[in-house]
Order: sequence, then C-alpha cells, then structure tokens
Amino acid sequence: MSLRILLADDHAVVRQGVRQLLLDRGVAREVTEAQTGAEALEAVSQHSYDVVLLDISLPDMNGVEVLKRLKRKAPRVAVLMFSMYREDQYAVRALKAGAAGYLSKTVDAAQMIGAIQQVAAGRKYVSPAMAEALADYVSFDGEQLPHEKLSDREYQTLCMLASGKRLTDIAMTLSLSVKTVSVYRTRLLEKMKLRNNAELTFYVMSNRLVDLNPAMAG
Repeated sequence: MSLRILLADDHAVVRQGVRQLLLDRGVAREVTEAQTGAEALEAVSQHSYDVVLLDISLPDMNGVEVLKRLKRKAPRVAVLMFSMYREDQYAVRALKAGAAGYLSKTVDAAQMIGAIQQVAAGRKYVSPAMAEALADYVSFDGEQLPHEKLSDREYQTLCMLASGKRLTDIAMTLSLSVKTVSVYRTRLLEKMKLRNNAELTFYVMSNRLVDLNPAMAG
C-alpha cells in the first residue's frame, strides 16, 4: 500500500523526519507538508489524500478545529491526529470531531506505520491508552463533567494553566494575544465553577487530565 499523505505539523524537523520515514519504508508514494491549519485546509481543497496526519497544536488554529473544517471539505479522508498531548486528554474530542485515530508522537516507527495503514484501510486506530479513555467516557452515566463543557480552545488553555504555564506563555504558544487567553481563562473558570488557578490545578490533577512531566507543546 503506497499512500498519498498530508502531514500538518508546525515543526520542520518533525515533518522532515516523518516524511523521510514514510517514503523510505514505502508506506507513502507522496507526502505533502503543511505547517499551519490554513495550509492543510488549502491542500485538501486542491488535492485528494488517503491519510492526513494532523497535529493538535498549530500556530494559527487548534488542530481539532482544523479537523472539523477538514472533514467538511473532504468527509471521506482518514485523519489521524498526531500530537505530544496524552491520548486521554484529546482522544475523545478528536474522535467525536471525526478523527480516525489519535497517535502520540512518542510512538515508534512500527506503531506509526501500523496506525497509518489501519486508518487508510478504513478502520479506526485505537491505542490501549485511547481505549481506556473511551471506556471512561462511555461508562460515565449522567451529566457532562465540567471540563467536557469547554470549547477546544478553553480546554487547551485549561491544560496549559494546570501545567504551570503563565498567560504570556500560553499566548505565545497558541499565537494569541494575552487578552484573548485571559478571556478563555475567565470563561473556563465560570463554566467549571472554579475560583482561581489553584482550584483549577486541583481539578485537573484529580481528573488526571494533564501529565505534568512531558512538555505540553506540539
């Protein structure tokens, strides 16, 4: 199986490494690179792809938002989310938005190739960590948990605040103004009925939404 793949990631080193791997292993016959969400959407408008590898953190928009727009443009394309964020943080949101799977950047080459081939064949890719997250989600009976009511941007801001990032750091990472990030913080605190960052951090840690060791970017 030799595929046409679109790789959307804002890190050139990541794109080059993945592209070379897929070509060298004969997985892909063509790999198109995009470093922003807008570039990815433009590429899908002009060409057809078997698989899109899509990062969660892009400089112009959240990857889940890109996913939603991309699926409207090309409903049949298999989109595999590709990120440093832990699977139990974004897997459910991504699958609900139309992703065929969620792949951590910590996987080895064999796992990546297997996941790509699986979604290209029309199946879902579910890792053990994602399966656990999905099981937790479907087994919860009752009203949505507070963090499930957040928008994708608000949820991303929540996770980054809990990992110790300042508003200025978050603004830089997400390519937003500090004022905009402050608005997200205010909204998420209101929606979750929390009063400050300490309560926010306690909530996130209690619900295991953030791994405080790995870097949150990417």
